[in-house]
Amino acid sequence: MEYRMLGSSGLQVSVLSFGTMTLGGEGRFAAMGNVQVEEARRHIEICMEMGVNLFDTADVYSFGKSEEVLGRALGSLRKDVVVATKCFVGLEAGTNKAGLSRRHIIEACDASLRRLETDWIDLYQAHNFDSLTPLDETLRAFDDLVTAGKIRYAGCSNYAGWQLMKAHSISDRLGIRRYISQQVNYSLLAPELGIWWVSR
Repeated sequence: MEYRMLGSSGLQVSVLSFGTMTLGGEGRFAAMGNVQVEEARRHIEICMEMGVNLFDTADVYSFGKSEEVLGRALGSLRKDVVVATKCFVGLEAGTNKAGLSRRHIIEACDASLRRLETDWIDLYQAHNFDSLTPLDETLRAFDDLVTAGKIRYAGCSNYAGWQLMKAHSISDRLGIRRYISQQVNYSLLAPELGIWWVSR
């Protein structure tokens, strides 16, 4: 397996990652898969035998069930892998239950930690750009989570180029940590599908 540094960090990640959208099988995600703990554990073992160390999920996948299945399936292997998850989409009705406000980011992170049964998230990502919340609020919240030890790195997903550059500019101006990576759609066969991590 080939490994690369994640963005400009010292974190080594495998060039191939294991995506967990098929774990959980709840709601609309059931059409993508219904992998439960025992089967997920075998998938993880196969991945790790081949050198894969990066496991990606999101709180919205099966409305939290994907994180639960991944956390239980990893068990004691948690310390040997890199876990990435994301926040943005609301998992329940009500105000302040979605988006990238400080309140929602911190509450969503705590909920993901519980579901994943872990003390830290290696890569915590903004799942989409939030045009309603000031970027400095979002970036400060991620920075504070790193300082608190709840996450190791912050990244983003589905940002346009100008949105990422604006985020970098604000981080530099405030003297806080930049997004270390961006998860974007990429595939040689179907450009609208697939995942590729990039950052500079």
